[in-house]
Amino acid sequence: MTNGVRIALDAMGGDFGPSVVVPGAAIARDRRPDTSYLFFGDEKQIRPLVEQHPKLAAVSEIRHTDVVVKSDDKPSQAVRAGRRGSSMWLAIEAVKKGQADAAVSAGNTGALMALSKICLHMLPGIERPALAAIWPTLRGESIVLDVGATIGADAEHLFDLAIMGSAMARIFFDIDRPTVGLLNVGTEEIKGLEEVKAASRRLREANIPSIDYRGFVEGDDLGKGTVDVVVTEGFTGNIALKTAEGTAKQIAQYMRDAFKSSLMSKIGALLARGAFQTLKQKIDPRRV
Repeated sequence: MTNGVRIALDAMGGDFGPSVVVPGAAIARDRRPDTSYLFFGDEKQIRPLVEQHPKLAAVSEIRHTDVVVKSDDKPSQAVRAGRRGSSMWLAIEAVKKGQADAAVSAGNTGALMALSKICLHMLPGIERPALAAIWPTLRGESIVLDVGATIGADAEHLFDLAIMGSAMARIFFDIDRPTVGLLNVGTEEIKGLEEVKAASRRLREANIPSIDYRGFVEGDDLGKGTVDVVVTEGFTGNIALKTAEGTAKQIAQYMRDAFKSSLMSKIGALLARGAFQTLKQKIDPRRV
């Protein structure tokens, strides 16, 4: 085993379970050789897949469980069943016990949020968890949250999201004082819902040294990278996320159609293949 980061994996999560999770871990192992893995799930399914990747097998441990949180389980059902030793719960619990540095699951999102909150608890003063997206921008990357953990938010919850998002940015982007903006319909202080305006006042009055609050940002600022952290409630954030994913796919399809339209366009596509591969990677919706 390595002495680097150890990741606990819910191998049964997602639509395809170990058949996708294990190859994904193998790719991650190639990119980050200092990382080791702790798989939770059906050992009979996991082990043959892991053994197909000798480098991954050398830094992996498998812990068997037959209990799986289903994709259509309600969070309440997942809590009742999952706490009896599901692959998702055990992966999260490994972090709590100090056996892993992070837990990853492609499974039921609502269940993941509920089980994580119960097992790991929240930061002092923070009541609700959030889903955060690493958002590709013209300046690099930013963090957008919440993108769908909960629907609706009052001023205090938006304030909490700013706290969580800035803490994440300090670690992910290695910056001491991340810039933070509240997503709104305009940058003027008089615009927007009352809870958004109240959250803005709260952030300015708090004057937290570790947060560089920049006020309101608009939808087009998501792609510009105007701030390091964009804060919004889950309903709006999820729509923004799905819109970005759909737009990226639409642009990619337009490009494919354009380069098939004539012989000259096909030749041009071949000549510019390297540049278009770079563009494809940048607009890949899986990056969001």
